[in-house]
Amino acid sequence: MIRFKLINKIPPVLRNKYLLTILIFLIWLLLLDSNNLIARYKEMRELHRLKSDKEYYQKRIEIDKKKLQELKTDDHNLEKFAREQYRMKKPDEDLYIILTPHEDRKITRKNN
Repeated sequence: MIRFKLINKIPPVLRNKYLLTILIFLIWLLLLDSNNLIARYKEMRELHRLKSDKEYYQKRIEIDKKKLQELKTDDHNLEKFAREQYRMKKPDEDLYIILTPHEDRKITRKNN
């Protein structure tokens, strides 16, 4: 008798075994499974980020290949690159370095 009173207190919607099975299955998919929807969402975001990184690096590779080809083919470009990147100068020249505030902060952080 007491058992029937407790069962009668449960709403009829939750006593439906098919609906209850579907609810348990959905909870399992959303939270408990190792391939749950939350993990899949995070993995999809990571995949999208990695694809955009891949595109960026492929573009950079192409740009660097072009620069390398220019440096290999023309001595004038090689001298220009050495002067700009490595601050090389001829013995009779003076070198003036003008830094932006952003570059100055970078150098200050490296020295500290």
